[in-house]
Amino acid sequence: MEVITSDITRETSRLLLAKQGGVYLSQSKFVEKLKVIGPGAIITASFIGPGTVTTATRAGAGFGFALLWAVIFSIVATIILQEMVARIGIVTKQGLGENIRELFQNQILKFATVWIVLIAVCVGCAAYISGDLLGTSLGISYLSGIPENYVAPMVGIIILILNLLGGYKFIEKIMIGLIVIMCITFITTMVVATSDVLGVLQGAFIPSIPEGSILMVIALIGTTVVPYNFFIHASTVGEKWNGTDGLKAARWDTIISISVGGIITAAILITAGALIHGTEVRSVVELAAPLQPFMGDLAPLFVSIGLFAAGFSSAIASPMGAAVTVSSFMRWKGGFSNKKYKIVFTAVIVLGIITSGLGFEPLEVLLIAQALNGFILPLIAILIMVVVNKKNAMGKYVNKLWLNIIGWLVTAVVTFLGIYSLVDAIGTFL
Repeated sequence: MEVITSDITRETSRLLLAKQGGVYLSQSKFVEKLKVIGPGAIITASFIGPGTVTTATRAGAGFGFALLWAVIFSIVATIILQEMVARIGIVTKQGLGENIRELFQNQILKFATVWIVLIAVCVGCAAYISGDLLGTSLGISYLSGIPENYVAPMVGIIILILNLLGGYKFIEKIMIGLIVIMCITFITTMVVATSDVLGVLQGAFIPSIPEGSILMVIALIGTTVVPYNFFIHASTVGEKWNGTDGLKAARWDTIISISVGGIITAAILITAGALIHGTEVRSVVELAAPLQPFMGDLAPLFVSIGLFAAGFSSAIASPMGAAVTVSSFMRWKGGFSNKKYKIVFTAVIVLGIITSGLGFEPLEVLLIAQALNGFILPLIAILIMVVVNKKNAMGKYVNKLWLNIIGWLVTAVVTFLGIYSLVDAIGTFL
């Protein structure tokens, strides 16, 4: 009897250890996946800015949970395109601009394509940097009462100092930290404010376009699929991974990071849909008052911190996008440490400091930037699809058939959005 009991004890211990080992192994794999987070986090921190936060808030306020599917689509589309871009950067060991240059043998066509894309991206970044800085200051102004055009230049100066002192690793850590802050604040507010789980699921998985919502659908997708993020991603993967051994890690980084960005966007939309559906809003700070019955005095603090994190990350990414795009097309080496890169970054952020201090967002410049982005977004998406299928550059890492089918479908949708945005901008300008 003692022998049997001893055997049972030993077998039970073995099974328990095996189970614990499986749990530890599972946890270990999860932790390893989190360790690859880097360039993808920069992309997420870039597109979760004042524009995305405001658009998601207005979408929830105007249409409840009905447009959640558009957030999911935009995230899937972004993951597909950004994964291709990351693969291009790792396999070719070059930025996207360099790869685009090499597509053209005709010098006139090469010159025209390079400069159209270059000018469009840089004008867009310069046009939006003032709004990014003012958006960053909105939360602080809401809490402190200090005017936004006083706070915004100070934020810009801080970003300028970070750029001059820090390299890629430093910026990566800042962006990851800002994403964590956004997750905590916006997901907490969503959980506190929302109980209609069925309504959320219907909005997420049953696509609908309520009357008057088409422009909002385009805006939700357009604020997520951002042209300069393609250039940032293709260049930053080279800072983290040296060869094709990093492809799997880069893919996980892209999927996890951008999915988290989608969760943050969805959380903002759901919170707005639960609390202020049926009202007209201009900013996410308008969520603070209806959140107070649930969160008390913490409501304004949570909303303001989330908005600050979103704005700060986007305000870093705008000048970074211009600097990386110019560096890639001009074939400047050295990445974030290159002096020419820092000059371009500095020029854009200084412009933002001046214009945000004046409270100046010139409508004409913004409309020109919107028109240019509407033109180059489909152009860049098409060029990405061409580069990623270029056998002599990508070798065995070219797209598989199924990925090409999905990629061209996404490109077709992006092209439609780009043309619609271009026509809308021209119509408003006229």
